[in-house]
Amino acid sequence: MTMVEEDVRRAVAAARTVVVKVGSSSLTKPSGHLDAARLRALVAALAAAAQQGARVVLVSSGAIAAGFGPLGFEARPSDVATQQAVAAVGQGLLMAQYEAAFSRYGLKVGQILITAEDTIRATQYRNVQRTLDRLLDLGVVPIVNENDSLASNEIRFGDNDRLSALMANLVRADALVLLTDVDALYTAPPSQPGARRIGFVPDVVAALDDVTVTGPTSGVGTGGMVTKLEAARVAAVSGIPAVLTSAVNAGPALMGDPVGTAFAPVKHRGSSRRLWIGFAAEPRGALVADAGAAKAVRGGRASLLSAGVLEVRGEFSAGDPVWIDDESGRHLARGLSGFDSEEIPQMLGRTTTQLKRFLGAEYAHPVVHRDDLVLV
Repeated sequence: MTMVEEDVRRAVAAARTVVVKVGSSSLTKPSGHLDAARLRALVAALAAAAQQGARVVLVSSGAIAAGFGPLGFEARPSDVATQQAVAAVGQGLLMAQYEAAFSRYGLKVGQILITAEDTIRATQYRNVQRTLDRLLDLGVVPIVNENDSLASNEIRFGDNDRLSALMANLVRADALVLLTDVDALYTAPPSQPGARRIGFVPDVVAALDDVTVTGPTSGVGTGGMVTKLEAARVAAVSGIPAVLTSAVNAGPALMGDPVGTAFAPVKHRGSSRRLWIGFAAEPRGALVADAGAAKAVRGGRASLLSAGVLEVRGEFSAGDPVWIDDESGRHLARGLSGFDSEEIPQMLGRTTTQLKRFLGAEYAHPVVHRDDLVLV
């Protein structure tokens, strides 16, 4: 059944498990320093939801923003090494503030720092899921952030908007609330005359194809409105209703009030594991499938075998995400490669029997197994 706006608002208010994402710009002063008053106001809203029976997962940016002021930087550093060092300092400062704020309401917090690489492999993925489930069972508020001190540019979530949507799927959340420094989605930049607030988006997948969202990100954070719409899309295809609004509206949003922009889910909940493969990290390379293999992949539930691979593009390791393309270069699917990119050329065009005979039994496996493949 298609949800109308009132359905989405009610679903958020009644959510048994809710993921809330807050960005750096919502937690810091204009100078870039952590704003303790803003953080405490956010925690008050989350604690109220928890006291109503909701299990809250907080995805919080702010480690770099919290760290660069105390280390003497006037603005967010631009080089990766310094950003990662600043994040190492800032994460502790950020968590100390959260721990103190939540303790006023009798709530305990637990820190979860992850990278995309941690979660695109099945074993690590299950470990993250089990840890989060247990924290929630214990009444703890998990505070999740990408591990900025360790994440590489090659494999990372890139922003916590996407991470929050994936986390909502991982914990089987009933709702996602995206908090930012803009109070809603608008028909044009809010500063422009005639810009109108959009209160409800019934199909964010179609909306992303139809609208162009422009505007700079803040000097503190890494995300913009496009990444938030992308997060709403991930939630929508996961069967999860979402609301986007400003951090000052966190309480009303969680109570189901008509603030911000509500997004209806467009699909029923599917496999969280397959969603992670589809959205968690950017592919490192591509495998070009011949016409027969492309048809089999498009049909669903078919592994990509070496006999149907024409070409390998890029450099990647076994377990890395890759595109599966047809001969025209069109993306058909994303999947986890079963082999290093340098191993695959010797396998091209060979059947499983030939692989076992000439290269050994360890090569007689799909290049991408169907359980690790998601159509796009």
